[in-house]
Amino acid sequence: MISITRYKNFFLITLLFFSSVFFNQYYGNIGVMPIDTFFPFNSGYDVLKGYFPFKDYWTITGPFMDIVQALFFKIFGISWFSYVLHASIFNFIFVIFFYQMLRKFKLNINYSFFYSLLLSLLAYPSAGTPYVDHHSSYLSALSVFTFILALKTNNKNYWFFLPIIFVFSFLTKQTPAGYILIIILSLSIIYFIFNFDFKKIIYGFLGSITILIIFLSMMILGKIPLTNFIEQYILFPMSLGGSRLGEGFLFPLEFNRIFLRFKLIHLASIILFVVLIINIKNNKRYLASNEFLIILSLISLSFTLIAHQLMTLNGIYIYFLIPILCAFSHIYFIKYFNKKKFILYFLIALSSSSAIYYGYKYIDKRDFMDLREVNLSKAIEASSLDKKLDGLKWITPKYPENPESEISKLKEVIEIIKNDDSEKAIFTDYQFISVILSVYDNSPNKVWNSFHVYPTKGDSYFESYKKFFINNIKNSKIKTIYLVKPFFRDDDVLKDILEKNCIKKIILNDILDKFLIKDCSQI
Repeated sequence: MISITRYKNFFLITLLFFSSVFFNQYYGNIGVMPIDTFFPFNSGYDVLKGYFPFKDYWTITGPFMDIVQALFFKIFGISWFSYVLHASIFNFIFVIFFYQMLRKFKLNINYSFFYSLLLSLLAYPSAGTPYVDHHSSYLSALSVFTFILALKTNNKNYWFFLPIIFVFSFLTKQTPAGYILIIILSLSIIYFIFNFDFKKIIYGFLGSITILIIFLSMMILGKIPLTNFIEQYILFPMSLGGSRLGEGFLFPLEFNRIFLRFKLIHLASIILFVVLIINIKNNKRYLASNEFLIILSLISLSFTLIAHQLMTLNGIYIYFLIPILCAFSHIYFIKYFNKKKFILYFLIALSSSSAIYYGYKYIDKRDFMDLREVNLSKAIEASSLDKKLDGLKWITPKYPENPESEISKLKEVIEIIKNDDSEKAIFTDYQFISVILSVYDNSPNKVWNSFHVYPTKGDSYFESYKKFFINNIKNSKIKTIYLVKPFFRDDDVLKDILEKNCIKKIILNDILDKFLIKDCSQI
């Protein structure tokens, strides 16, 4: 019997591997949103060639995903396939961790597979390609899962790996990782107040020291100034977070935005709320139980990701929470409401119908890429641009009716830049051009999105950014800057940076401007 279960488990894990990879590889090859799709492609290539964030280019997104992408390029070659494969493998890691966690909770193997299968569809395929919000959110969720397993299994090793996974999440993007840190620290303090275990604390401390040594070693090897890291990754993003709160991204906390918009996520967690309320009412000591902390961590993860979604400018991608919450609702349904079978049927129907509905509305329609109203059948093979993009079906929100025209213009741009032997920089949202040309783009920014990813005039960090920008041009001895348009937010990315007497603008075509760097006091 054990042997049969083991073979079945292996078979189901194999199916989850193929579903996680297949779904993501399929959708990752359909359509692009240049500003979101290509910057990890370019930054992964930069790291592979020895150019590092914070030192060689300004960034508010972390280096973890770039380093991993560089490894994928190193192992599988520089191609669109290996780029999408990065996201697909990460999708599988997330799914299999979730599956194994459900098995630790003794959930029936068939149900564990069912919820994990739905997760494989609703998680990374919404983007398809590596993206910081997805990576950080899934790593944050894995941090919560690790905390839950530490409580459930009493295995000390989970306390060792918990800070490592968290730091990976934080070094992908500061949020939602920062919010999750506050939650896990708070719940851990409560846990150790009632269940003090010096050995577990030591394991957590050793994990923290291990990841700190790894981080500092990479900073030293990459010759990245710590001051650059603190300013670009900590201080400036904190100022952005404050401004977004003031602009109404999160507040006011309206019922429609928080609850009705994400009603199915909340519906999936109702049983968890009921379990908490009933147990707290019947026994105040329940507040000190592991079960209370586990359920509270899941509910906190849900509300944290909802808040993060509202604070970002991206398409909705957090519906992957539904199978997670339904699975744990299923676990606690068995424990407390096993005779009421209709609840079980409701959870199964909710999770499966949500996967179908959101899978079609947001994933199949490529909503995250702003392609929801675009006829995807008009997409064309991107391999006509370069074989490195083989497999990608090209269509963007800018040229939804005529992707051939966009490809044709980009071919002309690439040929012009290729024939220029001067020291040059390439500024663009089409951050595959330098990869195709096998050159470093000398861009002072990882991403071009004024105000939201780098300071603009009037910001308290603008002068520091301006100095960083100009030093980048000086140190690289740039003679020519190519601006490939359109940019997502603002085509005039040199304004307030370089004085007019320092550059000469030449319009080469409707999407390409050339700036010649002249001798001046500024440079």
